[in-house]
Amino acid sequence: MDQAARTRTTGLAFAVLSSICFGASGPFGKALINAGMSPLQATWLRVAGAALVLVPLVLLLRGPAALRALRALRPHLPRLALYGVTGLAGCQALYFVAASRLPVGIAILLEFTGPVMVLAWLRLVRRVPVHRTAALGVAVAVTGLALVVQVWDGLRLDAVGLAAGLGAAACQAAYFLIIDRLTGDVDPLAMTAVGSVVGAAVLTLLAVPWTLPWEVLPAAVPVGGHTAPGWVLAAWIILVSTVVAYLTGVAGVQRLSAQVAGAICYTEAVAATLIAWAALGERLTPVQTVGGVVVLAGAFIAQRAVIDRTPAVASPETPAPALNAR
Repeated sequence: MDQAARTRTTGLAFAVLSSICFGASGPFGKALINAGMSPLQATWLRVAGAALVLVPLVLLLRGPAALRALRALRPHLPRLALYGVTGLAGCQALYFVAASRLPVGIAILLEFTGPVMVLAWLRLVRRVPVHRTAALGVAVAVTGLALVVQVWDGLRLDAVGLAAGLGAAACQAAYFLIIDRLTGDVDPLAMTAVGSVVGAAVLTLLAVPWTLPWEVLPAAVPVGGHTAPGWVLAAWIILVSTVVAYLTGVAGVQRLSAQVAGAICYTEAVAATLIAWAALGERLTPVQTVGGVVVLAGAFIAQRAVIDRTPAVASPETPAPALNAR
Protein backbone atom coordinates (compact mmCIF):
# COMPACT_ATOMS: atom_id res chain seq x y z
CA MET A 1 0.00 0.00 0.00
CA ASP A 2 1.48 3.36 -1.02
CA GLN A 3 1.69 6.40 1.24
CA ALA A 4 -1.40 8.10 -0.23
CA ALA A 5 -3.53 4.97 0.26
CA ARG A 6 -2.30 4.56 3.85
CA THR A 7 -3.07 8.21 4.58
CA ARG A 8 -6.60 7.86 3.19
CA THR A 9 -7.24 4.61 5.09
CA THR A 10 -6.03 6.15 8.35
CA GLY A 11 -8.09 9.27 7.73
CA LEU A 12 -11.18 7.19 7.06
CA ALA A 13 -10.68 5.29 10.32
CA PHE A 14 -10.28 8.55 12.26
CA ALA A 15 -13.36 10.11 10.60
CA VAL A 16 -15.58 7.10 11.31
CA LEU A 17 -14.34 6.84 14.91
CA SER A 18 -15.02 10.56 15.37
CA SER A 19 -18.57 10.15 14.03
CA ILE A 20 -19.24 7.23 16.37
CA CYS A 21 -17.91 9.18 19.36
CA PHE A 22 -20.04 12.20 18.47
CA GLY A 23 -23.08 9.97 17.96
CA ALA A 24 -22.52 8.37 21.37
CA SER A 25 -23.21 11.68 23.11
CA GLY A 26 -26.94 11.60 22.42
CA PRO A 27 -28.31 8.97 24.82
CA PHE A 28 -26.10 10.02 27.73
CA GLY A 29 -26.56 13.74 27.19
CA LYS A 30 -30.31 13.15 26.96
CA ALA A 31 -30.20 11.29 30.27
CA LEU A 32 -28.49 14.23 32.01
CA ILE A 33 -30.98 16.66 30.49
CA ASN A 34 -33.91 14.52 31.64
CA ALA A 35 -32.35 14.48 35.12
CA GLY A 36 -32.56 18.27 35.41
CA MET A 37 -29.86 19.97 33.32
CA SER A 38 -30.82 22.31 30.51
CA PRO A 39 -29.46 21.43 27.06
CA LEU A 40 -27.08 24.40 27.14
CA GLN A 41 -25.86 23.48 30.63
CA ALA A 42 -25.12 19.94 29.45
CA THR A 43 -23.26 21.37 26.45
CA TRP A 44 -21.26 23.75 28.65
CA LEU A 45 -20.32 20.87 30.98
CA ARG A 46 -19.16 18.88 27.96
CA VAL A 47 -17.01 21.60 26.39
CA ALA A 48 -15.66 23.08 29.64
CA GLY A 49 -14.75 19.59 30.84
CA ALA A 50 -12.94 18.95 27.58
CA ALA A 51 -10.96 22.18 28.02
CA LEU A 52 -9.91 21.08 31.52
CA VAL A 53 -8.63 17.81 30.01
CA LEU A 54 -7.03 19.14 26.83
CA VAL A 55 -5.02 22.07 28.24
CA PRO A 56 -3.05 19.92 30.73
CA LEU A 57 -2.77 17.24 28.03
CA VAL A 58 -1.00 19.68 25.72
CA LEU A 59 1.46 20.58 28.48
CA LEU A 60 2.00 16.93 29.40
CA LEU A 61 2.49 15.54 25.88
CA ARG A 62 4.39 18.47 24.42
CA GLY A 63 6.58 19.07 27.48
CA PRO A 64 9.15 21.84 26.89
CA ALA A 65 7.83 22.20 23.32
CA ALA A 66 4.39 23.23 24.60
CA LEU A 67 5.25 26.92 24.84
CA ARG A 68 6.74 26.87 21.34
CA ALA A 69 3.61 25.16 20.04
CA LEU A 70 1.41 27.79 21.69
CA ARG A 71 3.56 30.64 20.35
CA ALA A 72 3.24 29.13 16.87
CA LEU A 73 -0.53 29.57 17.16
CA ARG A 74 -0.34 33.39 17.32
CA PRO A 75 -0.63 34.03 13.56
CA HIS A 76 -3.67 31.74 13.47
CA LEU A 77 -5.51 33.01 16.55
CA PRO A 78 -8.41 34.62 14.62
CA ARG A 79 -9.17 31.34 12.83
CA LEU A 80 -8.71 29.34 16.05
CA ALA A 81 -11.13 31.65 17.85
CA LEU A 82 -13.62 31.20 15.00
CA TYR A 83 -13.10 27.44 15.25
CA GLY A 84 -14.00 27.50 18.95
CA VAL A 85 -17.01 29.79 18.45
CA THR A 86 -18.44 27.84 15.51
CA GLY A 87 -17.18 24.26 15.68
CA LEU A 88 -17.54 23.78 19.43
CA ALA A 89 -19.99 26.35 20.82
CA GLY A 90 -22.13 27.53 17.92
CA CYS A 91 -22.93 24.23 16.23
CA GLN A 92 -24.18 22.56 19.39
CA ALA A 93 -25.99 25.56 20.86
CA LEU A 94 -27.83 26.37 17.61
CA TYR A 95 -28.76 22.73 17.12
CA PHE A 96 -30.40 22.69 20.57
CA VAL A 97 -32.37 25.82 19.68
CA ALA A 98 -33.51 24.21 16.44
CA ALA A 99 -34.44 20.95 18.19
CA SER A 100 -36.51 22.86 20.75
CA ARG A 101 -38.62 24.51 18.02
CA LEU A 102 -38.69 21.87 15.26
CA PRO A 103 -39.07 18.09 15.16
CA VAL A 104 -35.70 16.59 16.11
CA GLY A 105 -35.41 14.84 12.75
CA ILE A 106 -35.77 18.13 10.88
CA ALA A 107 -33.20 19.79 13.17
CA ILE A 108 -30.70 17.00 12.49
CA LEU A 109 -31.28 17.18 8.75
CA LEU A 110 -30.79 20.96 8.77
CA GLU A 111 -27.55 20.67 10.77
CA PHE A 112 -26.21 18.04 8.39
CA THR A 113 -26.59 20.30 5.38
CA GLY A 114 -23.19 21.53 6.58
CA PRO A 115 -21.22 19.29 4.16
CA VAL A 116 -23.31 20.69 1.29
CA MET A 117 -22.25 24.18 2.40
CA VAL A 118 -18.63 22.96 2.47
CA LEU A 119 -18.84 21.95 -1.19
CA ALA A 120 -20.55 25.22 -2.14
CA TRP A 121 -17.94 27.31 -0.31
CA LEU A 122 -15.04 25.45 -1.89
CA ARG A 123 -16.47 25.78 -5.38
CA LEU A 124 -17.93 29.29 -5.29
CA VAL A 125 -15.65 31.15 -2.85
CA ARG A 126 -12.30 29.39 -2.89
CA ARG A 127 -12.69 28.35 -6.55
CA VAL A 128 -11.44 24.88 -5.65
CA PRO A 129 -12.60 22.01 -7.90
CA VAL A 130 -15.14 19.81 -6.11
CA HIS A 131 -14.56 16.12 -6.68
CA ARG A 132 -17.65 14.59 -8.32
CA THR A 133 -17.39 11.46 -6.21
CA ALA A 134 -17.39 13.51 -2.99
CA ALA A 135 -20.42 15.49 -4.18
CA LEU A 136 -22.27 12.29 -5.13
CA GLY A 137 -21.46 10.77 -1.74
CA VAL A 138 -22.87 13.81 0.07
CA ALA A 139 -26.06 13.70 -2.05
CA VAL A 140 -26.60 9.99 -1.33
CA ALA A 141 -25.86 10.47 2.39
CA VAL A 142 -28.35 13.38 2.66
CA THR A 143 -31.02 11.17 1.09
CA GLY A 144 -30.28 8.38 3.55
CA LEU A 145 -30.29 10.82 6.48
CA ALA A 146 -33.75 12.03 5.48
CA LEU A 147 -34.92 8.42 5.81
CA VAL A 148 -33.12 7.86 9.13
CA VAL A 149 -34.70 10.92 10.77
CA GLN A 150 -38.04 10.42 8.93
CA VAL A 151 -38.42 14.09 8.05
CA TRP A 152 -42.07 13.67 7.09
CA ASP A 153 -43.01 12.72 10.66
CA GLY A 154 -44.53 15.79 12.33
CA LEU A 155 -43.20 18.23 9.75
CA ARG A 156 -43.87 21.87 10.63
CA LEU A 157 -42.10 25.14 9.93
CA ASP A 158 -40.80 27.62 12.48
CA ALA A 159 -38.77 30.58 11.25
CA VAL A 160 -36.49 30.80 14.32
CA GLY A 161 -35.97 27.03 14.37
CA LEU A 162 -35.20 27.01 10.66
CA ALA A 163 -32.68 29.84 11.06
CA ALA A 164 -31.04 28.08 14.02
CA GLY A 165 -30.81 24.79 12.12
CA LEU A 166 -29.18 26.46 9.13
CA GLY A 167 -26.88 28.33 11.53
CA ALA A 168 -25.82 25.01 13.05
CA ALA A 169 -25.11 23.76 9.52
CA ALA A 170 -22.96 26.83 8.79
CA CYS A 171 -21.03 26.25 12.02
CA GLN A 172 -20.51 22.60 11.08
CA ALA A 173 -19.23 23.69 7.66
CA ALA A 174 -16.85 26.17 9.31
CA TYR A 175 -15.53 23.33 11.51
CA PHE A 176 -14.47 21.32 8.46
CA LEU A 177 -13.19 24.28 6.45
CA ILE A 178 -11.08 25.80 9.24
CA ILE A 179 -9.42 22.47 10.05
CA ASP A 180 -8.76 21.93 6.36
CA ARG A 181 -7.26 25.40 6.03
CA LEU A 182 -4.95 24.98 9.04
CA THR A 183 -3.73 21.50 8.12
CA GLY A 184 0.05 21.39 8.39
CA ASP A 185 0.31 24.82 10.01
CA VAL A 186 -1.09 24.16 13.50
CA ASP A 187 -0.47 21.45 16.07
CA PRO A 188 -3.82 19.55 16.06
CA LEU A 189 -3.76 18.91 19.81
CA ALA A 190 -3.10 22.56 20.60
CA MET A 191 -5.77 23.59 18.09
CA THR A 192 -8.40 21.45 19.78
CA ALA A 193 -7.39 22.69 23.23
CA VAL A 194 -7.61 26.36 22.23
CA GLY A 195 -10.93 25.73 20.49
CA SER A 196 -12.39 24.10 23.58
CA VAL A 197 -11.29 27.02 25.79
CA VAL A 198 -12.91 29.53 23.43
CA GLY A 199 -16.05 27.38 23.12
CA ALA A 200 -16.36 27.04 26.90
CA ALA A 201 -16.00 30.81 27.35
CA VAL A 202 -18.75 31.52 24.81
CA LEU A 203 -21.07 28.89 26.28
CA THR A 204 -20.54 30.30 29.77
CA LEU A 205 -22.38 33.43 28.64
CA LEU A 206 -25.31 31.35 27.32
CA ALA A 207 -25.59 28.49 29.80
CA VAL A 208 -25.22 30.42 33.11
CA PRO A 209 -23.43 27.37 34.61
CA TRP A 210 -23.50 28.82 38.14
CA THR A 211 -27.16 27.71 38.18
CA LEU A 212 -26.26 24.17 37.06
CA PRO A 213 -27.89 21.46 39.23
CA TRP A 214 -24.66 19.86 40.44
CA GLU A 215 -26.64 17.37 42.53
CA VAL A 216 -27.33 15.48 39.30
CA LEU A 217 -23.70 14.32 39.09
CA PRO A 218 -23.59 12.10 42.21
CA ALA A 219 -27.21 10.95 41.71
CA ALA A 220 -28.33 7.75 40.01
CA VAL A 221 -29.54 8.85 36.56
CA PRO A 222 -31.93 6.65 34.53
CA VAL A 223 -30.51 5.50 31.18
CA GLY A 224 -32.98 3.32 29.33
CA GLY A 225 -33.93 0.52 31.71
CA HIS A 226 -30.86 1.04 33.90
CA THR A 227 -29.28 3.73 36.05
CA ALA A 228 -25.77 5.16 36.20
CA PRO A 229 -24.10 7.85 38.31
CA GLY A 230 -24.43 11.23 36.66
CA TRP A 231 -20.70 11.81 36.88
CA VAL A 232 -20.06 8.66 34.81
CA LEU A 233 -22.36 9.94 32.06
CA ALA A 234 -20.67 13.36 32.20
CA ALA A 235 -17.23 11.75 32.02
CA TRP A 236 -18.29 9.76 28.96
CA ILE A 237 -19.60 12.87 27.19
CA ILE A 238 -16.46 14.85 28.04
CA LEU A 239 -13.77 12.24 27.33
CA VAL A 240 -15.29 10.16 24.53
CA SER A 241 -17.86 12.38 22.83
CA THR A 242 -15.81 15.57 22.98
CA VAL A 243 -12.07 15.02 23.56
CA VAL A 244 -11.69 11.85 21.49
CA ALA A 245 -14.37 12.93 18.99
CA TYR A 246 -12.75 16.28 18.20
CA LEU A 247 -9.16 15.01 18.15
CA THR A 248 -10.00 12.16 15.78
CA GLY A 249 -12.21 14.52 13.76
CA VAL A 250 -9.29 16.90 13.21
CA ALA A 251 -7.05 13.96 12.26
CA GLY A 252 -9.65 12.70 9.80
CA VAL A 253 -10.16 16.05 8.04
CA GLN A 254 -6.39 16.54 7.77
CA ARG A 255 -5.98 13.24 5.95
CA LEU A 256 -9.14 13.23 3.82
CA SER A 257 -9.90 16.91 3.10
CA ALA A 258 -13.04 18.81 4.08
CA GLN A 259 -14.91 17.51 1.02
CA VAL A 260 -14.56 13.84 1.90
CA ALA A 261 -14.64 14.10 5.70
CA GLY A 262 -17.86 16.14 5.46
CA ALA A 263 -19.59 13.22 3.77
CA ILE A 264 -18.16 10.64 6.18
CA CYS A 265 -19.65 12.58 9.11
CA TYR A 266 -23.12 11.44 8.07
CA THR A 267 -22.29 8.13 9.76
CA GLU A 268 -22.74 10.07 13.01
CA ALA A 269 -26.52 10.04 12.53
CA VAL A 270 -26.47 6.27 11.97
CA ALA A 271 -24.26 5.77 15.04
CA ALA A 272 -26.53 7.95 17.18
CA THR A 273 -29.61 5.99 16.08
CA LEU A 274 -28.00 2.61 16.76
CA ILE A 275 -26.63 3.70 20.15
CA ALA A 276 -30.04 5.09 21.14
CA TRP A 277 -31.54 1.72 20.17
CA ALA A 278 -28.97 -0.17 22.26
CA ALA A 279 -28.86 2.17 25.29
CA LEU A 280 -32.40 3.54 25.43
CA GLY A 281 -34.39 0.81 23.69
CA GLU A 282 -35.62 3.23 21.01
CA ARG A 283 -37.12 1.28 18.09
CA LEU A 284 -35.69 1.29 14.59
CA THR A 285 -38.27 1.28 11.82
CA PRO A 286 -37.61 -0.53 8.52
CA VAL A 287 -37.36 2.86 6.79
CA GLN A 288 -34.69 3.99 9.27
CA THR A 289 -32.75 0.80 8.68
CA VAL A 290 -32.83 1.34 4.92
CA GLY A 291 -31.83 4.97 5.46
CA GLY A 292 -28.84 3.90 7.54
CA VAL A 293 -27.66 1.63 4.75
CA VAL A 294 -28.05 4.50 2.24
CA VAL A 295 -26.04 6.84 4.51
CA LEU A 296 -23.23 4.30 4.75
CA ALA A 297 -23.33 3.86 0.97
CA GLY A 298 -22.95 7.62 0.54
CA ALA A 299 -19.99 7.67 2.95
CA PHE A 300 -18.40 4.78 1.03
CA ILE A 301 -18.85 6.60 -2.28
CA ALA A 302 -17.38 9.83 -0.88
CA GLN A 303 -14.29 8.21 0.61
CA ARG A 304 -13.35 6.96 -2.87
CA ALA A 305 -12.66 10.55 -3.92
CA VAL A 306 -8.92 11.04 -4.14
CA ILE A 307 -8.13 14.56 -2.90
CA ASP A 308 -4.52 15.63 -3.34
CA ARG A 309 -2.87 15.86 0.05
CA THR A 310 0.82 15.90 0.77
CA PRO A 311 2.00 12.85 2.72
CA ALA A 312 3.13 14.92 5.71
CA VAL A 313 0.14 15.05 8.03
CA ALA A 314 0.12 16.30 11.59
CA SER A 315 0.61 13.47 14.07
CA PRO A 316 -0.66 13.47 17.65
CA GLU A 317 2.94 13.77 18.86
CA THR A 318 4.47 16.49 16.73
CA PRO A 319 3.32 19.55 14.79
CA ALA A 320 3.14 18.94 11.06
CA PRO A 321 5.26 20.87 8.56
CA ALA A 322 3.50 23.46 6.49
CA LEU A 323 1.75 22.28 3.34
CA ASN A 324 1.89 24.08 0.04
CA ALA A 325 -0.65 26.85 -0.09
CA ARG A 326 -3.90 25.70 -1.68
